[in-house]
Amino acid sequence: MIIIGLGTNLKVQNFSSLRETCGAAMVEMEHRGLKINRYSSWYQSPPWPPSDQPWYVNGVCAITTELNPIELLEQLFVIEQKFGRKRSVKNAPRTLDLDILAYNGVVTDAESDPILPHPRLFERAFVLYPIRDIAPDWRHPETGNSVSRMIKNLPQPIEIKKMTDGEGAFKTEWVPPS
Repeated sequence: MIIIGLGTNLKVQNFSSLRETCGAAMVEMEHRGLKINRYSSWYQSPPWPPSDQPWYVNGVCAITTELNPIELLEQLFVIEQKFGRKRSVKNAPRTLDLDILAYNGVVTDAESDPILPHPRLFERAFVLYPIRDIAPDWRHPETGNSVSRMIKNLPQPIEIKKMTDGEGAFKTEWVPPS
């Protein structure tokens, strides 16, 4: 299973909400040949690491693609740029963040790009809760830990709020133009 994490905490021009940006980004993913098979509910969470940034909206989706991990990462960067993402400072606020969380059980070393599975996946409630939505039986390919076990092992209590589903594309407010 290929799992992509989506998140944003900065509003993008032409979109009314953070979640609408995520819905439009998922439509863009599909336009670029990434078939979305499943997608989670959306969650609000504080920035990680803790800071005075605005809260994030986060979710995940499971996709199918013929792209290898490097090609997929390149496509995700192109989509981020289309939505105004500028990579300047680590952990800076962002208009759109797309991460490969897992890629069909592939495990790479810390020198690889991308590192698979995502190296901090197990400590982030904002990806673990959405993963549990779409794949409750998913296990970390390196440790074998279930997603439920990883949630129980979170290093600190982190506030996370499940959002009410939207009426548009992918449970967001986004309605693609006809």
